[in-house]
Amino acid sequence: MGNYRNFELVVYFVAKGTEEITKEKLQEEIEFFKKYMRIDKVYLEPYRDSVFASEEQVRMCKEVFLENGIRVEGGLTTCIRDIEGEKKKQRLFDTFCYNDESMLNELKSVSSFLGSMFDAFIIDDFYFTGCTCEKCREEKDKYNKEHGITDGSWQSYRVHRQYEISRDYIIGPAKEKNPEMKITIKYPNWMESYQETGYDPLTQKDIFDYIYTGTETRDPLHTDQHLPRYLSFSLMRYMEDMAPGRNMGGWFDPFDCRLLDYYLEQAYLTAFAKPKEMMMFCFQALVNTVNVPALGFMLDELDRLLDHLGEPVGIPCYIPNGSQGEDNVQDFLGMHGFPVITTPLFKEDEPVMLLTGASAYDEDIIDKLSKYVAAGGKAIVTSGFVKETLDRGLKAMTSIRDRGRIVSVDEFITETQSFYHGFDRSSSKDSVEIPVLEFRNNATWGAVCKALKDEESYTLFARDTYGDGEMYTLVVPEAFSDIQRYPEPVLNRMRQEFSVRGIRLEGPPMISLFVYDNDTFVIMSYADRNTYDADITVFIRKDEDEDIVLKTIMYEREIKPLYVNERGEAAFLLRAFSGKFEGCRIERSRK
Repeated sequence: MGNYRNFELVVYFVAKGTEEITKEKLQEEIEFFKKYMRIDKVYLEPYRDSVFASEEQVRMCKEVFLENGIRVEGGLTTCIRDIEGEKKKQRLFDTFCYNDESMLNELKSVSSFLGSMFDAFIIDDFYFTGCTCEKCREEKDKYNKEHGITDGSWQSYRVHRQYEISRDYIIGPAKEKNPEMKITIKYPNWMESYQETGYDPLTQKDIFDYIYTGTETRDPLHTDQHLPRYLSFSLMRYMEDMAPGRNMGGWFDPFDCRLLDYYLEQAYLTAFAKPKEMMMFCFQALVNTVNVPALGFMLDELDRLLDHLGEPVGIPCYIPNGSQGEDNVQDFLGMHGFPVITTPLFKEDEPVMLLTGASAYDEDIIDKLSKYVAAGGKAIVTSGFVKETLDRGLKAMTSIRDRGRIVSVDEFITETQSFYHGFDRSSSKDSVEIPVLEFRNNATWGAVCKALKDEESYTLFARDTYGDGEMYTLVVPEAFSDIQRYPEPVLNRMRQEFSVRGIRLEGPPMISLFVYDNDTFVIMSYADRNTYDADITVFIRKDEDEDIVLKTIMYEREIKPLYVNERGEAAFLLRAFSGKFEGCRIERSRK
C-alpha cells in the first residue's frame, strides 16, 4: 500500500483552492494535515463551477504536493454556470446540459487540459444531469420513439446520452493528449437514482478505467438525502461486485455531520469494506478542523484492525443494476445486526440470500428464486418483494397474500426453540405500522414471529418450504427505520436465519455485525441520541470435539464461552460501546 498498511489515504483539492492558493499558504495547510495523518495522494482539481485554474497554478500546486511526498492525480467536477448570452436553464447544482454545444465545448476543453497535465483523473459525482430544456426534451422524445419507449420517461435516454458524452467529450479528448491516461468515474451514494440521472455502472464500467464509491452518509436527519449509515459499507461491496478489482475506494465528507461521530463512522464503515483508497473530501473543508486529528488517530486504529481481517462476507442481497423498490431497506437491516452484503449478482451458489422489492426488477426473478430454493437454498424475502411478485408466480411458493391492509402494533410474540415450549411475549415502547400479510394456516408457518393487536395477530416472519429448501418472509415496517422498534426477541429470532459462517449476534438494535472469511468479525454500535453501551451475545457454531475462544483485536482480551446451546453454538458475552467498534478473532482447537 502506502503510508498505511491496508489502504492509501487520499484527499480531494477543489478548483477554487487550486486557482487562488499561494505556494506558502499551501505548504502551511499541508503541514496541518501532516501533524495528524499520512496522506499518500491528492486529487487536484483544475475545474469546477466554471472556475478554471491556470496551468501555472496547477503546476505550482503539483510541485508543492510532490515535494511533500504526496502523489498527484487530477480531478474534474462537471458543474458550469450559465453561459453568458444564452437563455438560462433550470439545472440542479449547475450540472451540465448535455445537449448544449457551448457547455460541451467547455467540457472537451477541460478534459483535454486534464490529459495534458496528469496521468490520471477522477470525475466527481456531479456528472449527473437533470436538464429538461427544450433541446433535451426533443432529443429524449426522439430517442424514446426510436426505441419504442412510450411512457415519456428519461432514464434510458439519459443513460444513453451520458455514455456518449463520456466517450466523446471526456475520455476521447483526455486520451488524445495522453494515451496512457487512466480515468475514474465516482458514483454517488444514491444508488437507487443512478439511471434516472444518467449514471449506469453496468455499461460505464466498460469504458472507464476505474470506478469509485460515494460513502458519505452524513447525518440522516439533517440532509436532503435518506441514507442509512450502513450504506457506507454496503455500497462499497456492491461496487466491488460490479467491477471486481477496479473499485478504487470510498469517498466521504464532513458535511451535515451534526456529531463528530457521524463523520468518523463513515470512515469506519468504509474501512470495514476493505477499500484500496480512503478518500477525504475535501482539503478545503477539513483544514484546521477537529475532524482531522480525530480521524488521524482513528486511521491508525483502523489500520491495526484491518491487519487481522480477511475479505468481507455476508448474506448477499440481490439488487439488480438499475432497480428500485424498498430503497435502502437492506441497509436498515444492516444497522440492526443483520450482516448483509449488497450485490448486483444473483448468487445461486450461496446458502442464504436476501431479496427485497428492488430484486423484483429482474424479470426472471421468480424462475431464479424457485430453482434456487427447490435445490436446497434458503431465501429470505421482504414483504415488499412479496407484494411485487405475488402476481408473477410467487403464489406457487407461498400461501401469503396481500390485501392492502396496514395495522399499528406494539405487542409481539416469538416462537421458542421448540414449538412445545410455546412463545415469548415482548413489547415495544412505540407502536409500529406494518403491512398485513395474510396466509393459510399450516400451508405457511406464520408464527415464527408475530405482532398482536387485541384478539388478532399478524405474521412478522413466516416460513415456507419448497422442494429441498425454504423461504422466509420478513415483514418490514412501513417506515423502514422502525425495524429498530422491533423488540430484541423479535430481532434475535430473525437474526438466527442471517447467520454467516456460523456467526450471529443477539442484543439491541443499532449494532452492526461484519463477518470476514478468516474467522474474524467486527461489532460496531452506532452513536445516536437513542443508543447506549450494551451487552450483546455473539453465537458461534462449533464442532462437538472443538474448543473455542475469542481474542479481541483492539484490546487483546481472551473471552471464553458462557455455554453451548442446543444448536451447537458457543455463546460469548461482549460489550458494545456506543460509537465504537471492536474486532474479534475466533481461535479453535481440538479437544
